[in-house]
Parts: sequence; C-alpha cells; structure tokens
Amino acid sequence: MAQGTNDSEDGSGNKSSSDEAARSARLGSLNQRLSEIRDGRRTRTDQPGDGSGDGAARASAIARGFRLSSELVAGVVVGALIGWGFDRLLSTSPFGLIVFFLLGFAAGVLNVVRSAGAGQDRTDR
Repeated sequence: MAQGTNDSEDGSGNKSSSDEAARSARLGSLNQRLSEIRDGRRTRTDQPGDGSGDGAARASAIARGFRLSSELVAGVVVGALIGWGFDRLLSTSPFGLIVFFLLGFAAGVLNVVRSAGAGQDRTDR
C-alpha cells in the first residue's frame, strides 16, 4: 500500500491504537466463527447417522444402480454367449446370436424391473 493513503495514520506514520484494536477484535471474532464452523463440519462427518443421512443414501443409491446395471449387462452377455454357442454348433451364423441377444436383453430388462420393484403393485391384483 502506498504511504499516506491510509486514513487511520497519524502525522508520524504510525497507525492509531484504536484501529489496531478494532482489527484485532474483528480477527478474533472471525477466527472464533471459523473454528465453530469447522467443529460443526467435523461433527457431521464423524457421525453420519446424526444428520439426514445424505452420504448413506447416496452410497445406497449408487450400489443399487450398479446392481441394476450389472443385471442388465449380465442378461445381454449370457444371451449373446448362448446364441454364439448355438451358431457354432448348428452353423446358423448370425441368426442364433441375434435371437438370443434379443432374448438376453429382454431377460435383463425383466430382471431390472423386478429388482427395482416396479412390477410389485401388479402382483397384488
């Protein structure tokens, strides 16, 4: 900062003690508020069951998403492998693979729907 631009300086170039005390008090207050915020964050991260459970809910949603996607992929892969095996045994080159790939996709979608619970309200009728 350029010399003489600060309004709180007296004629000798030293800052007045009241401005220094006000800055010190503001810094102390800021430090206290920051430490309270840090302590609050530590408490929330140390005790995940204490809050709304956002972290646990997110982990559960990710696990469910991985499970559903793996069921879909597994159905498609198994169907494609069975179709490829039938093509090798019966020499019906693309047809078995295509048919069983589509059947595997349908089975994967059915498994995902069952796992997600979308079809549960229909079984009660």
